[in-house]
Amino acid sequence: MSATLELLRPLPLFTALTADELGKIAELCESKSYESGEYIFHEGEPGNRLFIIVEGGVRISRQIPGAGEEALAVLKRGAMFGEMAVFDRSERSTDAISHGGTTVLTISRSEFEMLLEFNRDLGYKVLWAVVRMLSGRLRATNDSLRSFLALSMF
Repeated sequence: MSATLELLRPLPLFTALTADELGKIAELCESKSYESGEYIFHEGEPGNRLFIIVEGGVRISRQIPGAGEEALAVLKRGAMFGEMAVFDRSERSTDAISHGGTTVLTISRSEFEMLLEFNRDLGYKVLWAVVRMLSGRLRATNDSLRSFLALSMF
C-alpha cells in the first residue's frame, strides 16, 4: 500500500489530500498489466476508468484518416491518463497503447464517484484540483493556438 501512496501523492488530483484521504483513494486502486503493443483502451470506447502508470510507458495516439496513427504523447511512470472521459462521462478521445510492457493502477469511475459523494471534504479537494488541472490545460491550448495562428499568418 505504501508504494501506491507514493505513486498517488505527487499527482495533481491528490496533492491536497491528507494521508487518510489518500489512503481511501489507494483502496480503490486495482493493478493491471499489459503486453507491449496491447491496447489499454480505444478511441470512442466508454470512459469508465482512469489509469496511473506504475511501470513501463503508454503511447497516447489518434487515428488520422488517410495518414494512420499519430502519436500525441508517450507517458512514463507516475503519469495519469484516461481521466477526462471519467470526469465528463464521455467516450475516449484517444487510443492508449502499452509501450514496452506496462503495469498500471486503475480506478473505476463508479467507485471514485461514490467515494467523492460520501466524503464531501475529499470531493471538494478533488473538484478544485480538477478545476486547476483543466484551467492549466486550457491555458496551454490557448498558447498553442496563439503560436499556430501566428505561424499561419506567414
